[in-house]
Amino acid sequence: MGGLGAGSIALIAIVALIIFGPKKLPEFGKAAGNTLREFKNATKGLADDDEQTSGNAKDKQQ
Repeated sequence: MGGLGAGSIALIAIVALIIFGPKKLPEFGKAAGNTLREFKNATKGLADDDEQTSGNAKDKQQ
């Protein structure tokens, strides 16, 4: 319950195709991909900053 199956994803794709048309969907896909890439890079940067901060704290304790 709550998961998206292949049928649900296909139905969403068909509805999106009807609403937005075939010319707009690649633009939306590209925008979504860029957004996910930026989010991934931002979270990676936060994780790197966190590791550096905890590493500096350990160095100061010793």
